[in-house]
Amino acid sequence: MSYVVKRVLEMVPVLLVVVAATFFLAHAVPGGPFDRDRPVPPEVKARLEAYYGLDRPLHEQLGSYVGNLVRGDLGPSLKYPGWSVNEIIGPRIPVSVSLGLTSLALAVLLGVPVGVLAASRHNTWLDSLPMGLTMAGICIPSFVLGPLLALVFAQGLGWAPPCGWGDLSHFFLPAATLGLVTAAPIARLTRAKVVEAGSQDYVRTARAKGLPWRRVWFVHALRNGLLPVVTYLGPAAAGLVSGSFVVESLFDVPGLGRLFVSSIVNRDVTLILGTTLVYALALLVLNLVADLAKAALDPRVARAAR
Repeated sequence: MSYVVKRVLEMVPVLLVVVAATFFLAHAVPGGPFDRDRPVPPEVKARLEAYYGLDRPLHEQLGSYVGNLVRGDLGPSLKYPGWSVNEIIGPRIPVSVSLGLTSLALAVLLGVPVGVLAASRHNTWLDSLPMGLTMAGICIPSFVLGPLLALVFAQGLGWAPPCGWGDLSHFFLPAATLGLVTAAPIARLTRAKVVEAGSQDYVRTARAKGLPWRRVWFVHALRNGLLPVVTYLGPAAAGLVSGSFVVESLFDVPGLGRLFVSSIVNRDVTLILGTTLVYALALLVLNLVADLAKAALDPRVARAAR
């Protein structure tokens, strides 16, 4: 319990550093939220900047933002008058979370069995073929894989709509794109660790006892084989749950990733800060969950943490 409390307290300074770095970087970019539309008269622009507090020194703006952040207020959007960042981000979080969790489940359910199968048939075609496909999955970026899947399954077979969001059928293409890209490194990590575990005495003893190969590899060898996978799933899950910039824009998914891209284009500083903060918080929380899962699989990790 003390380990969890310590990790949670460590998140606070990390989030403050992320907020400060994002704040100053966003203000260092030329242009502003009122410069992209038709030209605004200087007196109107001055009133807008005074209304949103943009005419004050940067350190005062940052202090005011952090004070509001402690109360859970992410501030008003500079691009969408009358809307707060909380109201804009709120409805998009469930979209990215549902898509990310679906993609993560697909990646684990596909990557782990493929890795164990390849390890159990080491140096055979059942090892070479899946590992060759996973290498292709690592090398092919999501912005290439997504259109290929849309071309085959949407345009060719008509199994799923090519874009949009509304029902379960819209999950297929974006979740498959994110899941396949993430499943490839999971399969290779699983295979490498399970091959290493297969040479250990406890695995050889299980095989000598005549246990079924599925039990030997998927129970005994996989327990230690999951450790690097669990470590990798922390940042990978944060990226999936927070939303993929490319995939959400590609398939017209109204999630956080697409919102983050539009906030940068619009120079909406408060919206950039809000989405970045959600990303950072998701990464920290999911890394903590991954560390706890790793400690549950390997008690030595928990003892070292204590």
